[in-house]
Amino acid sequence: MAISTYKVFLMKKTGSVWSKLLDIKDYPDLGGEPEMLETTTLSDGAATYIPGIQSQEAMAFTANYTKTDYQAVKELEDVETDFAVWFGGTESGGVVTPTGTEGKFSFKGKATVFISGGGVNEVVDMTISIAPSTVITLDSE
Repeated sequence: MAISTYKVFLMKKTGSVWSKLLDIKDYPDLGGEPEMLETTTLSDGAATYIPGIQSQEAMAFTANYTKTDYQAVKELEDVETDFAVWFGGTESGGVVTPTGTEGKFSFKGKATVFISGGGVNEVVDMTISIAPSTVITLDSE
């Protein structure tokens, strides 16, 4: 059965405790295609390949700008941090709580934040860019 993007969270780990970093409006691909290493020989009738190293680029998340959230991300700049994208949560009394019951994809990286451009009658957004320093993995818990 499919799931929706409702109840998807950007998390950070402090010590051994995971907490929601901030509410996000979108999330990037959690991984990438591997580089293709050509193995073609003069005997092959077509090009052949094997997978090489998986590509990982900066991961951009969009969020509504608030001074508090901006400062919280700004404090993480130049610090390798444990991040995760959690799928799944519970809702009670209008409060949504992350659980990760549909998957927890974790990685380490360094975050930067900047205010996104805007126009007339728009919400002010900010972009959180995380440079991953480890492979993104599905946690087994």
